[in-house]
Order: sequence, then C-alpha cells, then structure tokens
Amino acid sequence: MRSTLLAAAFLLGSLAPAAAQDETAWSEIRANILGARPIEDGAGTIALEAPTRAEDAALVPLTVRLKGDTAARVSRITLVVDENPAPVVGTINIGRAGGEFAFSTRIRVNSYSFVRAIAETEDGRLMMVKSYVKAAGGCSAPAAKDPVEAKAHLGEMRFRVVAERGEAQAQLRHPNYSGLQMDQVTRLYTPAWYVEKLEIRQGDRPLLSMTGGISLSEDPTIRFSYASTGEPVTVEARDTQGQVFRKEFPAAGS
Repeated sequence: MRSTLLAAAFLLGSLAPAAAQDETAWSEIRANILGARPIEDGAGTIALEAPTRAEDAALVPLTVRLKGDTAARVSRITLVVDENPAPVVGTINIGRAGGEFAFSTRIRVNSYSFVRAIAETEDGRLMMVKSYVKAAGGCSAPAAKDPVEAKAHLGEMRFRVVAERGEAQAQLRHPNYSGLQMDQVTRLYTPAWYVEKLEIRQGDRPLLSMTGGISLSEDPTIRFSYASTGEPVTVEARDTQGQVFRKEFPAAGS
C-alpha cells in the first residue's frame, strides 16, 4: 500500500507544473530564517550530497561535508527545503574540536525544490550551497509503520560505530508525524508529533545537537564523523509531547 501511494504521489508531482529552478521561494523565506545577513558561496567549505531524483520522497538521503581551512570554524549547519510547508529541516550544532566533518540524515521533500545547507562560523559568517531535488509528497506520505507498532517501539535507540570510516550512526524510533499525513482508516489527519531536539555527548563533551521539525523522516537517523575517546556516549531526545528518551552506549557502540 505504501509503495502504491508513494508512486501515485510521485507521479502527480511529476505531472504537475514543477517549480522552476529559481530563487522565488528562497527570497520569500530567507529573511525569516537568516535575517538580512550576507551569505557567501560555500562551495569551498561545504559539499552537499542529495539525489537529483529521489526514490522515496519521505526518505531522501542527505549528506553535508565540511572541508578546507574554514571547516574547523563552522559551528552550525542549517538545512532548508525551500518548498516544504516547514522549510527548515533542522539546525545542527557541532561540538567537535576543529577539522573536517560530515553529517548525514534522511528528510522529507514535499515537491520539487532546492535543498540548502547553510554553514555558520563561530564569528557569524554564513556560507551556503544548494542542490535541486525532484521529489513529491514526502511530507504527506503515510507512515511506513502502523501506529500500534510505532508506539510499541517508541524511543528505542541504536548507536553504531564504523571505526574504519571514522563515523558513528545514531537512530531513534519515533513516527515523527508531520501533521499532513492522513490515516488511511479514519481518513483524518494524524496530528503532528515529532522529535524537536536530539543531543549526542561523549562523556561531558557534546558531539552534536540537532533541533528538528516535520521535515525529518520517520525514525530519525544521523550519521556523523566520530573519533572515540573511550568514554561512553549518551544519546538524548525530546519530542513535541514533552517525552524525553535517553540511553548510554559504550564508546565502541553496540
């Protein structure tokens, strides 16, 4: 059923007039997100990896890599999907001590849109790169799991380390309802209910924190650059219902 509905949503989005690859939407939302601060071309500092045409608009993979001399001074990354109902996917605060950094997650894309990664340095400079993604219906696509299963596993966490690649992956089981999804039985919209804050620490040192919204995919998953200090890793999340989920993992993952 899910694959059929996704295919239909994708087809409808493909047949509808696609948003032109211009800056119209961005010009309307830019000030609300960043104010009037100047934004530099981030090509020398940021690499954004996103599919040109997504296979699943509700699970669009996205990777941001910080590189070059300026990478060590970047403290925050903001992800934006211009055409989404809530354009700001999330803001990632980086706790690492300098050096290059990579971050990956999965997002929802509601219609053909520019996806943007905006890096902010410690002294307030803004740098941006963008990629155009062809996808439709991601924010309204039905959840992959039924509500009973989602609640049964709510808050379960995983933390895995891939030492040879210098990265770790954290996952939280949560439906992350967007508020735009229709219950296929009742034909009513499922109220928005999503993870709004996720923090990862090693010992007392923050590795990263992320403020998210409805554009993050179901079961939020984060992959990021990681070098173990031998101290345990704590993953903590809070959702819009005020529920807090927390688990401690060994430094090598589990």
